[in-house]
Amino acid sequence: MSADVGRRERKKAATRKAISDAATQLFVERGFDDVSIREVADAADVSPTTVFAHFPQKEALVFDEDDAQRDMLVAAVRDRPDGTSVSDALRDLYRRELIGLAFDPTGAHRRQFMQLITDTPALRDYASRMWLRHEDALAAAIAETTGQSEPDAETRVYARMVLQLQILAFEHDDAAATIEAGFRLFERGWREPR
Repeated sequence: MSADVGRRERKKAATRKAISDAATQLFVERGFDDVSIREVADAADVSPTTVFAHFPQKEALVFDEDDAQRDMLVAAVRDRPDGTSVSDALRDLYRRELIGLAFDPTGAHRRQFMQLITDTPALRDYASRMWLRHEDALAAAIAETTGQSEPDAETRVYARMVLQLQILAFEHDDAAATIEAGFRLFERGWREPR
């Protein structure tokens, strides 16, 4: 019985990935608004009903790694080396994921993907909402690793703001400067410019 369940889950995951990959390719080539669900279904060799069984809305087709992103954030906090602050661990993660993307010679496809999101208002909005869904998991990981039984108000505010920083960096041309400015503010607090 468990072998059948495992096989079904693998097949379901493979179908989901095939749909998302086909959609992403079409969206990058032609633009998000110029591709229909029917075209995605045809490219993935499934029915439109199957597409909607895996993805409740068109924007979700682009973001099939939501759980992996949440796990990456939580792991950055939980698995940080001794003596490394939460902010340093998250700054390092953001540097690798956002700044490293700009200089990764093998990342042309990923840069096209990021540009698709930047250029498509519906995808930008969906990405922001999706990213902020990780707030509870991030706050819980911070609380767990800092000895809190549950996240206090400061931890929740910090989790929200650090996630907002990633969104802000993604929206600006100089992601590196935005990330560095944000973490400087987290470390020392904001001071009114004079």
